[in-house]
Amino acid sequence: MNDRTWQLLPLITGVLGGSLLLVNRLFTPELNNSQSRSDVLGVILSALLILTGLLWQRVQPRSPDAVQLIGKEGFDLAPNLPEEVKTELAWASHLLLTNTATRSLVIVRDGKVLLRRGILGTNPDVTPGAIVQRVLDKQKPVYLVNLKLYPGRIEFDYLPENTQGVICQPIGDRGVLILGANAPRSYTKQDENWIEGIADKLADTFDRASNI
Repeated sequence: MNDRTWQLLPLITGVLGGSLLLVNRLFTPELNNSQSRSDVLGVILSALLILTGLLWQRVQPRSPDAVQLIGKEGFDLAPNLPEEVKTELAWASHLLLTNTATRSLVIVRDGKVLLRRGILGTNPDVTPGAIVQRVLDKQKPVYLVNLKLYPGRIEFDYLPENTQGVICQPIGDRGVLILGANAPRSYTKQDENWIEGIADKLADTFDRASNI
């Protein structure tokens, strides 16, 4: 059974037990003292199970539903990158794809696509739109927790069409890291801090390298 089933189990058991007690009482013409005491105990236990089930629904909220992103898996690097930059990009992208909800990512610097990895969108051309440009101008990340709710989502046509959430993280003042998730509201604050740290590491690598 999955986590959702376990969360519902006390609630279902409590409702079922209470219903059976009620049916038994209705079809019992005459009750003795021992049966009355048993019914009272049964009602208390059913109520406790129902209360536990309701509390679990509040304490353990349902996780956002993940989707299978539409597209083909790939790993594209810009040609003629220095070897140290290729290694750094491969390392950073692997960590993000394996340790967060990220399923698709793009790295752009000075309007040039350095990396596309994960589930790739059908459009290979990345044109920074208003949201990405604002990230570069203000040097602050933007997290679109549920992409379908934002009209500006059309600028991310280079990501899979059913991408659920997007983070745009500046890499210095010339680059941006664009992450696409397969579930809405899937990045935690710890994830955001970690992504910022990786972006700072990439910015340092880019600044020290030539021909980028």
